[in-house]
Amino acid sequence: MTWLLLAGAIVVEMAATLSLKGALTNPWLYVVVVAGYAGAFGLLALVLRRGMGLAVAYGIWGALGVVAAAVLSWLIFDEQLNAVMGAGIALVVAGVLAIEFGAQQARRAAAASTATTAAASAPAASGPPTPATGEGTR
Repeated sequence: MTWLLLAGAIVVEMAATLSLKGALTNPWLYVVVVAGYAGAFGLLALVLRRGMGLAVAYGIWGALGVVAAAVLSWLIFDEQLNAVMGAGIALVVAGVLAIEFGAQQARRAAAASTATTAAASAPAASGPPTPATGEGTR
């Protein structure tokens, strides 16, 4: 569900961004711009509240927004999209993937550390009491 909310934030933000360009000739689209950005930030806040890390959520949101803006403005508004821009898009995507993989590695390390700490602080198991002392054996 968190990823779906993030996807929704990206879609709503892209609608607002594209409407911003369209509002230059159709001022009524400013309503879509304001509502879209408010909705995008609201959805992003829900994503963060559900526990996704800020670097991951914002990185994916921003990167996919850049990619979508470049491609959609090329398709809808006939703006430029050339090889250098394509390389930039690839670098943006690679950077976000690096952040996501780093975040996954950090979560695994934190989980392993928590498990190790919990095991180390657990009381030592002892065997059944011995008849002579009443204490457990080890």
